Amino acid sequence: MLKKQQLYHQLKNDIQQLHWQPGIVLTQQQLSAHYGVSRIVVRDVQQQLLNEGWLTTHGKAGMQVPPFNADEADELAMLRLQLEPLALKLAAPTLSFTLLGQAEDVLLTLSSTPELSPYQRGELNWQFHRLLYQSCNKPHLLGLLEKLHQQVSRYLGYQDQTQSYTQTSATEHQQLLTLLRRGDTEGACAVLTEHIATANTKLVSYLRNK
Repeated sequence: MLKKQQLYHQLKNDIQQLHWQPGIVLTQQQLSAHYGVSRIVVRDVQQQLLNEGWLTTHGKAGMQVPPFNADEADELAMLRLQLEPLALKLAAPTLSFTLLGQAEDVLLTLSSTPELSPYQRGELNWQFHRLLYQSCNKPHLLGLLEKLHQQVSRYLGYQDQTQSYTQTSATEHQQLLTLLRRGDTEGACAVLTEHIATANTKLVSYLRNK
C-alpha cells in the first residue's frame, strides 16, 4: 500500500503524464480504489496538491485537475522574472565552485537519463535552479521561489511534452553555468531572464492557439 508521500509523488506524476486529464474530477473514493490507499491518505494528499495549485475544489465531494490556462502561466512567469534574477544576483558573489559542480551534476543526470518522467525532470530542474540561488542567504525569498516552483512545475512538464523544449532548456542551463564560472553575474542574469521569458512566450502562445 502506498504511503502518503509515495501517493503524493505518484499522483503528481500521473497528472503530469496526463493519465488524469485536465478537467477531470477526482473523488476520494475513486483515488482510494485506484491507488489502493485509505481515504484519509487521499484526503491529505489532495489537500497538499490543492495548496500547490495542482488541484482545485469541485463541489462537495471532489477535486478537479485544473486546465492549463494561458493567463495563469503568464502570471507565474511574471513572478519568476521578478524573483529569480534577483535571487541569482544576490547569490552570485558567494556562489562556490562546489555548488556550481553540484548544479552541473544535476544537468548531467537530466541529459543522461532520458527515461525520467516529466515530474522527475521538473524536480531536477528546480534542484538545479535552487543550487544557483541558495547562497543568496534570503530564506523568505527562497521560500517564495519554492512555492512558486510547485505551481510552475506542472506547466514546465506540460511544455516538455507538447513542445519538446527539453534540449533548448538544457542549452540555456549550460550557458548559465559557464557565465557564472566566469564571474559574469550580469550576463548570467540576462540569460536567466531570457530563459524564463522565451519559454513563457512559446507556452502562452501555444495555450492560446491550441
